[in-house]
Amino acid sequence: MNKGVVFSIDDDQDLQIVVKEYLESDGYNVISVHSTQQAREDVETARPDVILLDLVLPDGEGLTLLPYLKTVTKAGIIVVSGKSDTTEKIICLEMGADDYITKPFEMRELSARIKAVCRRVADAAPAEGGAAAKEDTVDFSKWTLNRAQYQAFEQDGKSLELTTGEFKLLEALVSAPNRALSRDLLFDLTREGNFDAFDRSIDIQIARIRKKLKDDDNNIIKTVRGVGYMYCDYKA
Repeated sequence: MNKGVVFSIDDDQDLQIVVKEYLESDGYNVISVHSTQQAREDVETARPDVILLDLVLPDGEGLTLLPYLKTVTKAGIIVVSGKSDTTEKIICLEMGADDYITKPFEMRELSARIKAVCRRVADAAPAEGGAAAKEDTVDFSKWTLNRAQYQAFEQDGKSLELTTGEFKLLEALVSAPNRALSRDLLFDLTREGNFDAFDRSIDIQIARIRKKLKDDDNNIIKTVRGVGYMYCDYKA
């Protein structure tokens, strides 16, 4: 009996072998990839039911894939990480992950979590039309972020005219309200390149976003000195 497709993104070859053997013996079809580039190339054709996402990959942070995976698939996403930091777990969950499991883990626990995520995804399927439309938009402060259009709009429907880079940066901040995100993480999430401590592109884009939000006092996007930036949601 085929229980579904598991798309595993991890550069640990030995772990990939163990996960594949165990889950396939449990009735799943497992597709293994080892980098963010492979994941982007193969995920849509794989049509997964569940994605296992490692956070440390050879060509970038796995966390940078989260927004992309949420836009191209309805699969449940389980972050698989060697990090047990609570803040990181919260950021992953608020950015769209359905679960978070810390390495090392028992295969039985992984299987149980996959089953639970599959069940939640299946339960949400009947309302897919309404749910998908809701997931595509995020209300924040006086604006609405529209992921399908890569744009943000005022309450009267007027576009903020964000560039793609500005949209990705604002989306990352809005997805983790009241949590400081470091400049290097924001760089990885929005630029998918090597972070340079002297690169001021993030700061320049933040300034432009603030101007478009009319955030003259920096009350909406706060600078966290020595760390990076934080979207302040006073209703959260």
